[in-house]
Amino acid sequence: MSFKLAFIGFGRVGQSLAGLLNRKRNELKERYDLEPTVVGVSDIQLGSVMDPEGLDLPRLLQHARREGSLRGISAPEKGLSSLDTIRRSSADLVIEVTWSNLADAEPGLSHIRTALKKGCHVVTSNKGPIALKLRELQGLADGNGVQLGFEGTVLSGTPAIRLGREALLGGEILSIEGILNGTTNYILSEMERDVSYEEALEEAKRLGYAEADPTADVEAWDPTAKIVILANALMDCDLRIGDVEREGITGLSKDDLMKAIKQDRRVRLVARAVRTRDGVRASCKPEEIPLTSLLANIHGVTNAVVFGTDVQDEVALIGPGAGPQSAGYALLTDLIAIGRSMKR
Repeated sequence: MSFKLAFIGFGRVGQSLAGLLNRKRNELKERYDLEPTVVGVSDIQLGSVMDPEGLDLPRLLQHARREGSLRGISAPEKGLSSLDTIRRSSADLVIEVTWSNLADAEPGLSHIRTALKKGCHVVTSNKGPIALKLRELQGLADGNGVQLGFEGTVLSGTPAIRLGREALLGGEILSIEGILNGTTNYILSEMERDVSYEEALEEAKRLGYAEADPTADVEAWDPTAKIVILANALMDCDLRIGDVEREGITGLSKDDLMKAIKQDRRVRLVARAVRTRDGVRASCKPEEIPLTSLLANIHGVTNAVVFGTDVQDEVALIGPGAGPQSAGYALLTDLIAIGRSMKR
């Protein structure tokens, strides 16, 4: 498979994938018979370049990382918008890694729609379009005979979606629960060590776990979007973000956490989806859970998800849930999976 790739977004996540493609070029060819070529890159900060014969990956990375711009690269076409890059490039697979927007999913939603309608496969780590419009986008992919990969939208490179879709075949997923946000789990873990919420949040920012505006994390918007994605992708429902009972961690104090521990319980921000007679119900809120449970023993920025099925009771997955390297790896696994399916 000689995929021609177009990157829409070339920040840390896109560059991490590009670095993996460059470093693992021989391995991809020998183990998976994949020979991807980058034919276009469009980034709102770095600029855009396009060459149907292929762009030099090491040079792209050098310009992006050292010079902060792609404008010095010689290419047949430069300066195109992201949508024009999708429309005019020779790419057959688009990597959409722009910022997540949980309000209207733009600009990622337009990028993905345009690519799928053109007949391009898409892999993305962008939560917005998948949380808000998965059913529509999956329909577009199916209708145009292409595939949509979004493993990196939930636990980054820890394969929660692939586990549910492929490893739990033959069973019905009845429940999903997990710790889906590393920032809030880090803050709660630090507060148990007698650190104030404010101090823990500032340290999370310093370490790069939290953004300058941490609202999406501490008000639970990020894990809410993730439980919506998991439920819709794995439980055959059509949840919306507004359907989820959501509560952040800003109202918690150290006393709340210590009181729970004295009662052999621990406070964690738990995202949950459960199948009921009336459909799938979801929540994302702080809960006191027994110290003997798996989720109570997840500390720091680690994430975890537990699937309950009709035949296997509980299956758990633990791993990193954020970071550009992990997200880049998730994109690579989607690319490999699409390549494998095309050879069947």
